[in-house]
Amino acid sequence: MRLKADLLLFMVAVIWGTGFITQGVAARYQVAYLFNGVSFMLAAVILILFIPRGTKISADQWKWIIIAGLILCLATGFQQVGLFYTKVANAGFLTSLYVVFTPFLLWMLFREKPHWVDLLAVFLAGIGAFLLSTAGRFEVQKGDALEVIGSTFWALHFVVLGKFATRFESVSFAAGHFFISGLVNFVMGLFVEDLSILGALPLLAAILYRASISIGIGYTLQVWGQNHTPPTDAALILGLEAVFAVIAGWIVLDQKLLPIQILGCLVIFIAVLFAQIKNWNSSKIEHDRLVEGR
Repeated sequence: MRLKADLLLFMVAVIWGTGFITQGVAARYQVAYLFNGVSFMLAAVILILFIPRGTKISADQWKWIIIAGLILCLATGFQQVGLFYTKVANAGFLTSLYVVFTPFLLWMLFREKPHWVDLLAVFLAGIGAFLLSTAGRFEVQKGDALEVIGSTFWALHFVVLGKFATRFESVSFAAGHFFISGLVNFVMGLFVEDLSILGALPLLAAILYRASISIGIGYTLQVWGQNHTPPTDAALILGLEAVFAVIAGWIVLDQKLLPIQILGCLVIFIAVLFAQIKNWNSSKIEHDRLVEGR
């Protein structure tokens, strides 16, 4: 069972990493909000099919669905617009910084002090992000700055899900906040983007892949896999998402990185692994103590 779970999580990392290609395709058409909107609303419709029968959504759940959806809208918006000005590889690694930012949001919002490993992870991530974005020159790229801002909203999204979404049935919560995010993105897109652009076949294919594979199947496999494998395994395997984003961008979009940028990716990857492993192990220890009544 554990081997099967690890293989499924590896598949999730591949799906999510290669999913950045669909966003790269949308970036070539200079469309962000309409692309996000249709993708997430379609994914919500797909997930509705998997909501357990008899599930009821309370007023409190609706409140957090809306809050999480609005945060997700901001995260995806910054991420997709950032791709107008940067590479898929940069977006993949800089988005993964949400793992590093999460402990500090928990500190600011819930007074949960960060571990010393978090400080080390932030230091390493800062160095890696600088090398990736600037290639060693003192000039931060616009797209990379947007990706970093987006990653802070991804971190806030992670905090909200961890603190509040666990109170409710998971699939209905996911479908609900996906739909809210998609709806707000879509409405914004109607004002600033050309709706007719969605008729482009490459863009339609990208939307279908992202909605059904990246969001729909990826989410489902992640939930099952993390319920059947140790937290450390899950952290290490899912951390490969950014690596696959780089590989996919290179193979499919012919986006190449300089050696110093590859070094930056490696440093970010190490920082993310530090943060993930520490956080997952801390959660596992706390869970074991509660179970054993210590």
